[in-house]
Amino acid sequence: MSKKINLFANLKSDFASGLVVFLVALPLCLGIAMASGAPLFSGIIAGIVGGIVVGYLSQSHISVSGPAAGLTAIVLTAITDLGAFDVFLTAVFLAGVFQLLLGFIKAGSISNYFPTNVIEGMLAGIGIIIILKQLPHAFGYDADFEGDEAFIQIDGDNTFFALFKVLNHFQLGAIIVTLVSLVILISWEKVEFLKKIKLVPGALIAVIAGIIINEIFISTESSLAIASTHLVSLPVPTTLDEFKAIIVTPNFSGLSNSKVWTVGLTIAIVASIETLLCVEAADRLDAQKRYTNTNVELKAQGIGNIVSSLIGGLPMTSVVVRTSANNNAGAKSKMSTIIHGILLLLSVLIIPALLNKIPLATLATVLILVGYKLAKPSTIKHFFEKGKYQFIPFIATMVAVVATDLLKGVTLGIIISIIFVLKGNLKRAYTFKKEEYVDGDIIHIDLAQEVSFLNKAAIKNTLKAIPENSKVIISAHDTVYIAHDILDLIKEFKTIRAVEENIKVKLKGFKEAYQLQNSDEVPNHVSIEHYYDVAKRAMVKKEVF
Repeated sequence: MSKKINLFANLKSDFASGLVVFLVALPLCLGIAMASGAPLFSGIIAGIVGGIVVGYLSQSHISVSGPAAGLTAIVLTAITDLGAFDVFLTAVFLAGVFQLLLGFIKAGSISNYFPTNVIEGMLAGIGIIIILKQLPHAFGYDADFEGDEAFIQIDGDNTFFALFKVLNHFQLGAIIVTLVSLVILISWEKVEFLKKIKLVPGALIAVIAGIIINEIFISTESSLAIASTHLVSLPVPTTLDEFKAIIVTPNFSGLSNSKVWTVGLTIAIVASIETLLCVEAADRLDAQKRYTNTNVELKAQGIGNIVSSLIGGLPMTSVVVRTSANNNAGAKSKMSTIIHGILLLLSVLIIPALLNKIPLATLATVLILVGYKLAKPSTIKHFFEKGKYQFIPFIATMVAVVATDLLKGVTLGIIISIIFVLKGNLKRAYTFKKEEYVDGDIIHIDLAQEVSFLNKAAIKNTLKAIPENSKVIISAHDTVYIAHDILDLIKEFKTIRAVEENIKVKLKGFKEAYQLQNSDEVPNHVSIEHYYDVAKRAMVKKEVF
């Protein structure tokens, strides 16, 4: 039974962090909706539902859900293929149902098998992406949509080429806003008395300063005035009919279309994997190191997607960027996530015109600092010092996430980690001690506690290298499991090759279930290293002669 959480216990810090996440989420929700070819408000609706509904149902303390850049290509293609947004919403509804089922069959447990170095590599990669993608916005160049994480952009450019274009398209007013915002944000983290002002986050002050600076530019008719294309662009409904048009409901006649089911299943699988990765990352970021029930998270995401689809919202996942911003802003509980959802709802109802005065340069600065904290050089140094088996999967994941996308990067990291695990298993088939070998002593091989098919190659090579006229003891005293493949190898070695090459083999400690006859006790116990040195010398002699 999960411990009951008092959502109001840390309201002061959670309100401040919720406000920061709201400021970060607003342009991201709009940008992802725009890139998905969906109505702009569908992104805001997903953000509201992700904050209030998923935030309340989830057991994650700092994770934030909303429309995800990782689903953008899927959504864009699906809306085009299905021909109508309301039919697409039926697919989102089905995705939510599939996620609920995944939660009930406890599919969330697979997150326990994500290696820590791969998760950290994913976070560092996303941090680098945030910095690279937000730098153009910080300089006033907005060719790419907010929230894009793909290396190859919709406009055909790639992430690095877009940075070079900034040199010819920067806006001086945006740069001034960026620098002022940067000073405010760093001061709020470094100056002691400012750090104590928990209720008013530095991001809010930076946003207010950005609005004031640009309003001064506009009122003085300065050439530094930031164009409306570089400001938040939230649609402003003015009549009741316009408000009603925001709410689009699913067209359930689409249930007879097999494509709708395929899209729903695709969204469910991709959204669930991204959610599990992000929740695992959130638990790593959490200063209190609390753990999330991932099966409950899948159920929460499923309900969230069902609700979002019923009122015209995009599909959602747990998202690293907003989660990182939430953590960095000092969130203590999931109340912060809920507050960010409430603020999104109130903002579109009450102050959309005011929000449209916010320069994107200010929000880009907030995100750049979030990205830096995810990809700090100290993190890379930490994994480098842990050795190649930790560092290589970490750096490979980081680079691949930047160069491809989150799922491909994590997949590569996990594959490399598995290769290292397999390599390690090959070395653990038997005991290994460094001792001098004396001619006439017995070669003694102690099998490990578990000897699986993964050890087959190593044991095969071991038995193959044993020289003629040797005396060998193979001990299974400590084993609890030996794979059938290994037993066959040992049996064949004892009954065929040992006979042909005058190798005396003694088997000890083999259980009845192994169906191998144990031999009488033999004295003089010698380690595997002894055997290995002799085997190598014998093999060298064979090659020479």
